[in-house]
Amino acid sequence: MRTETSAADARPDSVVDRVIGALVARVENGEFSAGERLPPEADLAADLAVSRLSLREAVRTLAGAGVLEVRRGTGTFVTDLRPDRLVRASGTFLDLVGEQGVAELFECRRVLEPGVTALAATRIDEAGLADLGARLERMQGLDEPERLVAEDLDFHGAIATAAGNATLASLTGAVAGRTARVRIWRAVVEADVVSWTHDQHTAILRALRARDSLAAWTAATTHVTEVEEWVRARLTGPNGTGEGGGRR
Repeated sequence: MRTETSAADARPDSVVDRVIGALVARVENGEFSAGERLPPEADLAADLAVSRLSLREAVRTLAGAGVLEVRRGTGTFVTDLRPDRLVRASGTFLDLVGEQGVAELFECRRVLEPGVTALAATRIDEAGLADLGARLERMQGLDEPERLVAEDLDFHGAIATAAGNATLASLTGAVAGRTARVRIWRAVVEADVVSWTHDQHTAILRALRARDSLAAWTAATTHVTEVEEWVRARLTGPNGTGEGGGRR
């Protein structure tokens, strides 16, 4: 007599989940190492005692998560499994967020960026400081919103890189990058954004040059929080609409 549990196991989703778990386990125990090509589909499906269709679905899921890489005409390979690569693989999802998601992204940025800036204050070298100084000078003369935001992202990206943690830099960059469009909007409608940004970045760079992690954290928090508050005030209105009664 078939039990309730075995009936659940027979559902396609459960089979795919089981295959995903089996493949991940083999990667984790070293049976499939980074850069290695998986066995042919027919052989692997037989080894796992599943259909090729279930195996393909599991492979597709793991490829989307950055664990596997499907190369057409060549085969399926285990990625290098660096955490920063797996973080980048989730970036596509962040492109789909709505207004509430944008607010949450800014909240994430407020949690991440001050921390990575404080860490950079203890690790950045003279070359990194010189690079940030050059970036700051270049930004001061910009008046095109798209260029300004792009340079802003690069400025903070360079700080995250200087922190010496590739995973944290990737995660910070993924979140910040998905806030670019709304920050461009802010640069379009606010006349003093260039001077404001310059002053904020100058305070951050001053703290980094002093190797003062607390001052760096404070300056980055002020910078991110003020942008977040501006955005929240305009995304959220009396009925969940932006200012003026409509969405922007």
